[in-house]
Amino acid sequence: MARNFSFSTAVLHWFDHSGRKHLPWQQDITPYRVWLSEIMLQQTQVSTVIPYFEKFTHKFPDVASLASAPIDDVLALWTGLGYYTRARNLHRTAKIISSEYQSLFPDDVETLIGFPGIGRSTAAAIISIAYNKKAAILDGNVKRVLARFHAVAGWPGENAVAKILWQHAEDHTPKKRAGDYTQAMMDLGATVCTRRKPRCDNCPLRTHCEAYWQDSIALYPGRKNNKSLPVKAVQMLMIRNPVGEILLQQRPPTGLWGGLWCLPEIAVTDNIADNCKKLCDQKPRVQEIWPAWRHSFSHYHLDITPVLLELPKISATINEPGWRWINPAQSHTLGLPAPLVRLLAQLASC
Repeated sequence: MARNFSFSTAVLHWFDHSGRKHLPWQQDITPYRVWLSEIMLQQTQVSTVIPYFEKFTHKFPDVASLASAPIDDVLALWTGLGYYTRARNLHRTAKIISSEYQSLFPDDVETLIGFPGIGRSTAAAIISIAYNKKAAILDGNVKRVLARFHAVAGWPGENAVAKILWQHAEDHTPKKRAGDYTQAMMDLGATVCTRRKPRCDNCPLRTHCEAYWQDSIALYPGRKNNKSLPVKAVQMLMIRNPVGEILLQQRPPTGLWGGLWCLPEIAVTDNIADNCKKLCDQKPRVQEIWPAWRHSFSHYHLDITPVLLELPKISATINEPGWRWINPAQSHTLGLPAPLVRLLAQLASC
């Protein structure tokens, strides 16, 4: 590799001429807006995040307003974005920063890493972009760029591989224009050095990229040995009373769909009518089983069989804590998992 080649200079030159600079979180940059965008962008595409970011910052323009909001309001705005632990951690961290740091974000990586949901790379993004201080990041896009440029073999999730990539990230991160460089690296990975069909002809690093010259771009970064995911099957009970309200339960604050409002679930072998009577003190007058469909998580598949149950009378009694009747037209005020949003939309057309 030529000694006079500067990795960071090449990346910044590309960013100045070709990088995106009009994304919502690139305007009116504050630590809060950078933090929010980084959390939302985790495992989520930019096009998906933009409307959520705009709605979120309109409702909660700063960390103090987020900290003072009920968690139900936060989860309601997050509905559809997925990975709801991110929203719960946002709320927890906002409360910490508001109460213990006078709503001012710390300006060092070590302190930020101690907050819920903020890892080393997210902390570095906040520090570099919001404070323009040198701090190396290593998100998925940057891992891909560095793994190809240096031909780093192996899956980046392995500690040994991650250690090598972190060292490269530290070595390349400049002291000057740290914020621009961080945004440039993320943008380069997202728009040029993509997972599939990378646009190498447009890459500022092509002349010194080891994977490119070895004609082995597809080998980097290495992939995880995927195991087949287990499958869980449930019946989701859509219990509807005569005025059209649906029975929902709020999940515990931790775990899958923590804090979200969900339909009652039973095993596929459980008796539907008996479970309905247990909850509402009456058996349904109509029982309609809908076609099953699959919702996939990162660690398992969930096969869902929706069951519509029409009650003969309004039930004032719910024999379980944490349950409530909800008018589907008001469901947007609650935090709901994606499968329930889909089912409520189908119900509205029935």
